[in-house]
Amino acid sequence: MDRSFKTGSRAKPYRAPRLALAITTAIAGLTLASMTANAAPGAQVSFSKAQTALSKGQVNKAITYAEAAVSADPRNPGYRALLGAAYLEAGRFQSAATSFGDALDLGDENPRTVLSFALAKIAMGDSGAAVSVLDEYAQAIDPTDLGLALALAGQPERGMHVLVNAVRSAEQTTPKLRQNLAYTYALAGNWRAARVMAAEDVPADQLEARLSQWASMSAPEMFQQRIAALLDVTPRADSGQPQQLALANFPSQQMLAAASAEEAATDLAMAEPAPMTIAYVAPTPPPVAQPAPGTTFAQAFAAPEPSGSGIRYVSNPVVQELPMRAAPAASRVAAASPQRRMAPAATPAPVASDKAAGTHLVQLGSYSSKLEAERGWNVLKAKFPQLKDHKPVITEAVVNGRNFWRVAAAGFGPKSAQSMCGTVKSSGRGCFAYAASAPPAGGVKRDVQMASRSR
Repeated sequence: MDRSFKTGSRAKPYRAPRLALAITTAIAGLTLASMTANAAPGAQVSFSKAQTALSKGQVNKAITYAEAAVSADPRNPGYRALLGAAYLEAGRFQSAATSFGDALDLGDENPRTVLSFALAKIAMGDSGAAVSVLDEYAQAIDPTDLGLALALAGQPERGMHVLVNAVRSAEQTTPKLRQNLAYTYALAGNWRAARVMAAEDVPADQLEARLSQWASMSAPEMFQQRIAALLDVTPRADSGQPQQLALANFPSQQMLAAASAEEAATDLAMAEPAPMTIAYVAPTPPPVAQPAPGTTFAQAFAAPEPSGSGIRYVSNPVVQELPMRAAPAASRVAAASPQRRMAPAATPAPVASDKAAGTHLVQLGSYSSKLEAERGWNVLKAKFPQLKDHKPVITEAVVNGRNFWRVAAAGFGPKSAQSMCGTVKSSGRGCFAYAASAPPAGGVKRDVQMASRSR
């Protein structure tokens, strides 16, 4: 792809091709190289049809085929990037941003994908997310495009700095570089410099019209119009990418294995102490004392300190039944309180919600990147309204040598945490609760703030 933006220069040699169409021709090789041997047979066919339809301007048909390709092979970054290109060509900025972001999360580091994601975010009014990704991939992006993209994202001074340095370091400047700098001057309000630079390539009888066009879209609130004009598309109402294509619905095998290992380990650590039988050497056994509330797994099974009475305590798992001569523990407790045994059972009082305790968290998923984890939280919050009043906690962890980002919701008590997990599990998703004082193993960070690049 000619990684340039249209700035309105009249001469056709100086106009970049429409961004969405150029992307499709560039990602074909990348996509085919990234496909696995066991990819769904129909995925490549749908991908090829989407490319053909998009090159012919059949945008709706391209979207249909691209969505089919993603559905057949959801973790292929090339398919996600092509779907984003189709959405962008249709003026569906929200869907385009989601699809390009998915491609980036899956490992696509192509500057075209980065620029497309940034432009879609700018068109949605999310300049912070655009600047974040542009900074992240700045070294890989052509300065000619990076400077204008920063200016469009609301940082024209930075854009000018990048472009002026590009002009100074270039052996011979190109019309694309000069016009991008001219447009950046205009976005910064330096109309004198914009006029001088634009005059290098725009005919004199067209210069005023060009400057007027830039001026008509220079207001800060016209961010969407600027991107639409740049891409030569018409913005459309967009409810977002279909939910069934959400990347969070398709975790990798490594992520599933890591999540299963975490859940199994945490469930074991949080398990209630198993019922115990106590055999006493002393002639008159005392009643069995139940573990106090809040007793940890280790404390419940710890051997008591030896005492001077010579009594020896032996703990056995419940699977080893007591000899017939030993009275059941329950009977011994009942014998110690005959009046309580005869009294009518009291009706248990209603249990108040323990959410205010804030001692527990609920882990809802594990993702391969922080950005994917942030999007995963938004998906989960939309699916489970119970999470709307809870703070997301995104924590980096290392499991089997791989980095993952765990998504948890804070602000639960032990009972409400288990109840929330029950709700999540009933929908077919994984979940487990844990105490804030005993987080799952492998964590390297805690309480990561939600990044500005949200979807």
